[in-house]
Amino acid sequence: MRTDLSPFWRSSVGFDRLFDLVNDTVNDSDNYPLYDIARIGVDQYQISLALAGFSPDEITVTAEQSTLTVEGKAKKGDYNYLYQGISMRPFRRVFNLADYVQVKDAAFENGMLKIALVREVPEAMKPRRIAIEVAGNENQQTEQKQAA
Repeated sequence: MRTDLSPFWRSSVGFDRLFDLVNDTVNDSDNYPLYDIARIGVDQYQISLALAGFSPDEITVTAEQSTLTVEGKAKKGDYNYLYQGISMRPFRRVFNLADYVQVKDAAFENGMLKIALVREVPEAMKPRRIAIEVAGNENQQTEQKQAA
């Protein structure tokens, strides 16, 4: 299923990457492993991946500049399965991170890999209030200070 984004292409400039990401997400047919993304706080997020059958040493988490990659490859067991319903196939899941989002840590518990993310905007990039000075009122302000 292809999403038609042509109305947005006509009325936008500079959003090519955003539309490509939306198209890739909509058309992504491989949904393994299952995952959740939750907002924990104002600038805190958590990605949880369901990795039943995997052990922590079979999983690799790599954080690059704006990308988080989780890869897994289960070791072959000495089992002769009569039925294998738990999918333990190799996987590679890539998450695109927004600006200033950093990976804080990762924990593996009860078959769930939980990756904590935090958004840390530098002070220089945060909005700040600028005082407005009124031109020509310098004499009035001085007189008011002297009167008080």
